[in-house]
Amino acid sequence: MSKKLLLLSLLSWIVCWEGFGQEVEESAEPVRRGLAPTTESWNGLYLKFRLSDRIFWYQENHYRRRNSIANRADFIGRMSQLYNRAGFVYLFNDQFEVTVGPTLVWNFTPDPDDPNYENSTLEPRLWHQWLLTQSIAGVKILHQFRFEHRFKRDNFIGAEYAYTDRYRYKITAYIPLNKPRMENNTFFLAPSNEIFFETGKQQIDVLEENRVYTAIGYTYNNFMFFGGHMWTYGPTNNPGIYRNRHIIRLNIMYTLDFRGRRTPVTRSLPSL
Repeated sequence: MSKKLLLLSLLSWIVCWEGFGQEVEESAEPVRRGLAPTTESWNGLYLKFRLSDRIFWYQENHYRRRNSIANRADFIGRMSQLYNRAGFVYLFNDQFEVTVGPTLVWNFTPDPDDPNYENSTLEPRLWHQWLLTQSIAGVKILHQFRFEHRFKRDNFIGAEYAYTDRYRYKITAYIPLNKPRMENNTFFLAPSNEIFFETGKQQIDVLEENRVYTAIGYTYNNFMFFGGHMWTYGPTNNPGIYRNRHIIRLNIMYTLDFRGRRTPVTRSLPSL
């Protein structure tokens, strides 16, 4: 009898240990894995109009494409987004300004041949921003704190909108190359780094993305031409799976001063 009890106890212990082992295995954190990089092309127009000593109108319009499904390295195979941001800027002083306004984004289908996707969906946002500017030995440094309140949905037919808040911090340096400071006819280098955090009911990761961008540019009268390479890294909707992108960015900025005086380049630097 004692042998049967001992055997039953041993079997029970083995079953419990296997169940415990399965529980541990299921609850283990997923192994972090990176996806193969994808490519995109972003083209942007920046406008900044000075309406008075303190008030500006600010606007961005972007045309964005991404690689085709069959080729991750072609940069322009599919439509990605039409991105339109605008707002009024209030200049507190030469070092600090605040912007408030709306954003409208058209997000295009990830697979044009899949009938389960809508061709495009509209993503409205409200945004506000603090921009601090400082100068160190002729180098302009911008600190951008941006807050976005987004209403977005997937391109799946019938998908519902979800509300999220996004918080962004970016640091940008404008480094003049042929002159002692940023002014007209200046070649410049502009490295930047931006980190994104997002909160919402359906968010898995608080960290959304990190962007590293290096631009080169030239100022000419009311125009600024700049472009370069941006690398992004961040989580996907699948736990432990991370994506990264290589993006070519080409941009033009135009400034106009309605007070009858040209806006100084140093006051109209975009935050890239």
